[in-house]
Amino acid sequence: MDDQRLGRTVRALRHRLAIRQRDAAARAGVPQSTWSLVERGQIDRLQIRTVRAIVEAVGGQWDPGLRWRGGELDRLLDEGHAALVSATARLLERSAWVAQPEVTFSVFGERGSIDLLAWHLEERILLVVEVKTMLTSVEETLRRHDTKVRLAPTIASERYGWGATAVARLLVLPDSATSRRRVARHATVFRRAYPATGWPLRRWLRGPSRALSGLLFLSPIAPDDARRDPITRHRVRRADGHAQAGRSLSAIASGDGRLDSGGRSAHSSVPDDR
Repeated sequence: MDDQRLGRTVRALRHRLAIRQRDAAARAGVPQSTWSLVERGQIDRLQIRTVRAIVEAVGGQWDPGLRWRGGELDRLLDEGHAALVSATARLLERSAWVAQPEVTFSVFGERGSIDLLAWHLEERILLVVEVKTMLTSVEETLRRHDTKVRLAPTIASERYGWGATAVARLLVLPDSATSRRRVARHATVFRRAYPATGWPLRRWLRGPSRALSGLLFLSPIAPDDARRDPITRHRVRRADGHAQAGRSLSAIASGDGRLDSGGRSAHSSVPDDR
């Protein structure tokens, strides 16, 4: 949606609510002059959070779009998601899980797809894996994952004959500074929803004994394919030939460049899954 169309849409939604600009602006917590800019399609002067607040004030949802080389952007995103799903499947299979990818379902009108539905035969534990290459809405992610966990025993039994004694859940995010910052920003929510992280989670994957809810940061690159440890510092060559040392992912996630003797951020609230 272009800027002019966005402005016309906001104005139409405001008219539908039969409220004045000043009243709508008060709802959004912005000056009337700012609201007027949006309705005139002049959003290039405003911050994204301001535009989103205005759209939501009239009952809309604003998801800014991005185009790149026609339809190739979807393929690019799909490739990233597929790579992360594949890396997760390899990790599970090395730990004696059977992993089924992209398990679609339609149960009592609820439809969707489970990225990975994994089964541990010895312990008869079912693991519902949600893979996200980009964490846009925390609430929506939790809601959809919860739905899949609730429906998983029925799906697994009918589709594969798996009779689970326990159902666990795993959220997988790319091991990137962006993902870690996003999780750190909502640390309390993620600690409650996915309390298991880091090495305790990886030990559980190798020998599950009960239901568990965990969060895993994972690189889509297979360990066998990596030439170096991804958590080591990267050096980026500038155009003038000078090297600039990059900070580790955990330091970036915490927003603090100070590291302890083990190379981890001294203040990061996000556990390191390496």
